[in-house]
Amino acid sequence: MVVFSSCAVLVVMVVAFSVSSLLGGADQAYLAETRLLDKAMLLAEFGLMGLVFYYSFRYKQYYCALLSAAQTLPVAWMELTGRSAEGGNHIIVDDLTIIMCMVIGIVGCLICVYAVGYIREYHKHHTEYKDRSPFFFAMLFVFLGAMFGLVFSGNLTWIYFFWEITSICSFLLIGYNQTPEAIRNSFRALWMNLLGGLGFAGAILYCSLKLDIANIRELVILGTGNQAALIPVILLAFAALTKSAQMPFSRWLLGAMVAPTPTSALLHSATMVKAGVYLLIRLSPALNGNLAGIMVTTIGGFTFFAASLLAISQSDGKKVLAYSTISNLGLITACAGVGLHEAVWAGILLLVFHAVSKSLLFLSVGAVENSTGSRNIEDMHGLIVKLPKLAFVMIVGICGMFLAPFGMLISKWAALKAFVDSKSVWLVIFLVFGSASTLFYWGKWLGKLVAVIHRSERLPDKLEKSDWFSIYTLAILVIALCVSFPLLSTYLVQPFLIQTFHEPLMTLISSSDLKIMFLMFCTILVLPVMVRLLTFGKRNKIVISYMSGANTGDDRHFTDSFGRESSMYLANWYMEDLFGEKKILKPSLVLASAGLIILMIVAIGGVI
Repeated sequence: MVVFSSCAVLVVMVVAFSVSSLLGGADQAYLAETRLLDKAMLLAEFGLMGLVFYYSFRYKQYYCALLSAAQTLPVAWMELTGRSAEGGNHIIVDDLTIIMCMVIGIVGCLICVYAVGYIREYHKHHTEYKDRSPFFFAMLFVFLGAMFGLVFSGNLTWIYFFWEITSICSFLLIGYNQTPEAIRNSFRALWMNLLGGLGFAGAILYCSLKLDIANIRELVILGTGNQAALIPVILLAFAALTKSAQMPFSRWLLGAMVAPTPTSALLHSATMVKAGVYLLIRLSPALNGNLAGIMVTTIGGFTFFAASLLAISQSDGKKVLAYSTISNLGLITACAGVGLHEAVWAGILLLVFHAVSKSLLFLSVGAVENSTGSRNIEDMHGLIVKLPKLAFVMIVGICGMFLAPFGMLISKWAALKAFVDSKSVWLVIFLVFGSASTLFYWGKWLGKLVAVIHRSERLPDKLEKSDWFSIYTLAILVIALCVSFPLLSTYLVQPFLIQTFHEPLMTLISSSDLKIMFLMFCTILVLPVMVRLLTFGKRNKIVISYMSGANTGDDRHFTDSFGRESSMYLANWYMEDLFGEKKILKPSLVLASAGLIILMIVAIGGVI
């Protein structure tokens, strides 16, 4: 009841805030003087460092303690000695803040509501794990609070403070089961994000000591015309690449799959990885046409392409979703790195569509796992008969990820146009071939859901009402966004772009495009209804399937060429010999590491 009440209050507050901000003018700023709050944050930063030290020494992972000290102590020294830059408002509210606020508040709260029933069933099935549900829910809400703090902050030190809280929360949630694998994966997530935090701390120090600026808006304005300002921009971009799990830092997000499903859903949709791409979108004007932008677009484009290929070889549902998340974050990263307003338009819409669709898919896969005991895509064969309601919402989620007229495909079209305008041949190649791979692995999954074998039996529905509330609401949101995204673009995304790029916007979606999308949407709705009406009341003619031998009559067995009765089994082709993790993951990480190091050296060296 506490979780439900808290989520209800939070959603009401988010909606009320968003509406009032839109009516009263979105661009607002608060808190110019915050000395007492700054001192309190400094104490809290020492507390976070102490927490990292405790776990690092407890599990003998001393490098995490070293990384934590290396970033916290210099920032603390700067603040205690009065060398930190002053000026600017610490809280900012603009249209991007409102968009992120709704993503975090609505999607995040739906995940928390779903988690109530899920975690109860989870501990019934996994009695080997200690039940720490109160701690789990506490961390979920701290996570949401940190994300709110991050998107509302304009001061770099404040953003860094909330940034570090998200790193600690993800570490604690990934290690929830306290198994050796969970602990290993949680420390991997921690050190990679602390490495990014080290880059963030370096950017703060440079901004204060060399540029005398403390606010991210001032940095973006300075970064568009001042070469010296590119150094903190590059360091912040590096931090964002680690947080958004771009190659070579993608393994921490894959390891997070060991945590209960609500953690995965939260990390992938409303929090953590979205913090990284949010920061890149804020920095996007300062990334246009320079080496920092080339670094970000190269890593993002390559991650989109490589992760899409890797997803083809996966049969574990959560792992496909993980690679899909990494891939789509790569595309958003590339859009931000281009630094053109049409690319950023596509990136923001991708962020929103991905958050809703991916959270729906994660919750659905978790529900299937609780109902069938498996999350393997092969075991979802004929789910449309076994668990029809879950199959339906999964189809909506999958369609939302790759089919027209749902928003992801429209945003990719806009991204492709922006990449062509930027004259980046590599980005266009990455997007074209990565999108083809995306179509392939989603199509395989979709085929498994709707494949029907005669006489399949329906399985009992084990989900609680709260689970269905979250899943249905997210499914409705996916469809609603498909219809209403022109409004989202007109009233939130385009005003933010005009304010950020200070130039008039060209027409991104023409009226003819809208008519075609409306026609496609009607076709998707009308065709199934018409087929049902035309076949209603008619007797179905059962046609047995063709197999690799004589069908024995039950559509499940056949007599093979040796006269033996064999079971029929339909399976997808995962091409592990071509795109498996053993084949391309390590080379991709090595290539991305080398590329990132070289590009950072060239970018920073070019400024110095």
